[in-house]
Amino acid sequence: MRIMAVDFGDSRTGIAVCDRDEILASPLTVINEYNFEKCAEKVAELSKKEKAELIVVGLPKNMDGSSGERAEKCTEFARLVGEISGLPTEMWDERRTTVTAHNYLNETNVRGKKRKAVVDAVAATIILESYLEYRKNCPKS
Repeated sequence: MRIMAVDFGDSRTGIAVCDRDEILASPLTVINEYNFEKCAEKVAELSKKEKAELIVVGLPKNMDGSSGERAEKCTEFARLVGEISGLPTEMWDERRTTVTAHNYLNETNVRGKKRKAVVDAVAATIILESYLEYRKNCPKS
């Protein structure tokens, strides 16, 4: 199944996709959009272009596992993307993905403007990799 992952942000939203066999997750792009509704429309449009069958949106839980204002906003974003695209959406715990993305970029010596341009797509890729690992290890019966 072709799955698209979204790391939603107020100004930059990272997008990643996987292959049909759900083996490889790859960063796709970063959508630079401040308007909530327009961003949802752009994600829905991209999901059609990429022939996604499922959209996974990162859920930024607090470190204690509780949900705050940001998690509610991401949940609303996923609902709107699903409504516009007609695709199923799932929320996926994204705790520490941005930190991990920055660590990856440190290891590859990506700095400055280049880093800012890709960190959200890398974070979306980490979300997708985690989700794919879950699907592989916990198949539906």
